[in-house]
Amino acid sequence: MSLLSPRKSWLGLLLGSAAFFSAATVQAAEPVLQTEQSDVVTLKPYSPHTILVEDAVYSHNKDGRVDVVDADRGVLLGMVQAAYNPNMVLSPDASHFYVGETTWERGNRGARNDLLAEYDSQTLKLTADEKLPSRALVTPKRNDMAISADGARVYVYQMSPANAVQVVDTKEHKVTHTVEIPGCALAYAWGNAGFSSLCGDGTLSNVSIEADGKASVTHSAAFFAPDKDGIFEQSPSVAKDGSTYFISYSGKVYPTTLSASSVVQPAWSLQEGAGLKPASDATAPFEVTWRPGGWQMSALHKNTHELYVLMHRGTFWTHKDAGTEVWVYNTDTHKRIRRMPLKVASTMVGVTQDASPLMFTTDENGDFFISDARTGKLLRTMKGLGTSLIFTVAPGEG
Repeated sequence: MSLLSPRKSWLGLLLGSAAFFSAATVQAAEPVLQTEQSDVVTLKPYSPHTILVEDAVYSHNKDGRVDVVDADRGVLLGMVQAAYNPNMVLSPDASHFYVGETTWERGNRGARNDLLAEYDSQTLKLTADEKLPSRALVTPKRNDMAISADGARVYVYQMSPANAVQVVDTKEHKVTHTVEIPGCALAYAWGNAGFSSLCGDGTLSNVSIEADGKASVTHSAAFFAPDKDGIFEQSPSVAKDGSTYFISYSGKVYPTTLSASSVVQPAWSLQEGAGLKPASDATAPFEVTWRPGGWQMSALHKNTHELYVLMHRGTFWTHKDAGTEVWVYNTDTHKRIRRMPLKVASTMVGVTQDASPLMFTTDENGDFFISDARTGKLLRTMKGLGTSLIFTVAPGEG
């Protein structure tokens, strides 16, 4: 062991301090890094796997948004604001998308503005900002708003002062009709100039926009009993040919062709298609079996006639519960052709429309799961994409 005199100790401290300050001086002399520069990127034309994801952001839902996602890479390409219980639709050629939103002049009060915003899909620039008479401030569902098969009309459901649908001309950017649909709700587009709504008496209200500009309304016969076995408003439909698959809480599927005289075919059972007995309705609500449920609980792959449904085990009134599995059905044979357990229960399922489709699910934390729709194999996860992911829209769905 070596001992230093007090004088040598002080000398060592001074030399050490000098070395420290010398090193600090050298570090401070390093060149300053170049500051970040902002730029503007134009996205590529949408591929079948470029999708829109609605995030309602329920924890602070004045700040909703629509995300643009490259599902092949699991990359967020951009986003636009979609304020307070928003809705969205994508144009048939994927060149534009529309966001229905509501704001107030002073944030949480003042003059209310109901808006239909149009965005360029590649630049995300606002190309039109239409003021609406009103819109329904309800939980975002796909059919709160719909778009015609040719993209010329957007249908916006509203409830002020009564149930109605506003028809917006997307070229002229103006509301051309406000069609009252008493006792009915939502909009399921069919063709270039028509939509249908679900009614509280179990019927469909069918609205045609005639060549002379008038709107004519017809009603179907009742096909479901709302007090015993309601219909999921999020049932999938295709505007081009009006094909729709209305799914009931118990798991009945009503194949429907929407038109001025909508045709509803006899229902078939999701459970029977999987080799089980049909599920009970509200008359026997405590029976536990496999049932459909979730927020966006079904999706349709048009070309292969495949219906994707989130399923869980539960009683009748569990229609909002997350699905633990995705069951896939052939809509021609009514048989289950695939059963895909999920690693994490999901309230949403979506699919792309190409020959190698992807499937989308989520969890309560806002993670976004991208899987092979043919096998259910998880391909990639986007952690924390949002907080309240509600539904997806892929090119070609309409």
